[in-house]
Amino acid sequence: QVQLVESGGGLVLAGGSLRLSCLASGMVFSRLRMGWYRQAPGKGRELVALITSGGNTNYADSVKGRFTISRDNAKNTVYLQMNRVKPEDTAVYYCNTADTMTATSGRYDWGQGTQVTVSS
Repeated sequence: QVQLVESGGGLVLAGGSLRLSCLASGMVFSRLRMGWYRQAPGKGRELVALITSGGNTNYADSVKGRFTISRDNAKNTVYLQMNRVKPEDTAVYYCNTADTMTATSGRYDWGQGTQVTVSS
């Protein structure tokens, strides 16, 4: 059974940092492109960062230069380091597979997500 468990969210001041984690199970994690998505109140889900099985990365323009996606295949975990956060980064963050930067959904059922709230 596939499970995606996100953690690490919280309340942070604008300009601060957070590190999100996503533990994946029930899949061949090392072979998959993984991504971090977010959904802000009243908006659709958007992909903000993607990492290939080989470690190549891609980012949405809105987070480029501030967020860093990484993975540890030995731990079946993907991370999102969020630096210089802004109030507009406030959202629930999810991980899932991501084939391209235009993806709006992954291959598996969504986890519970982790809430990130940035105060100004």
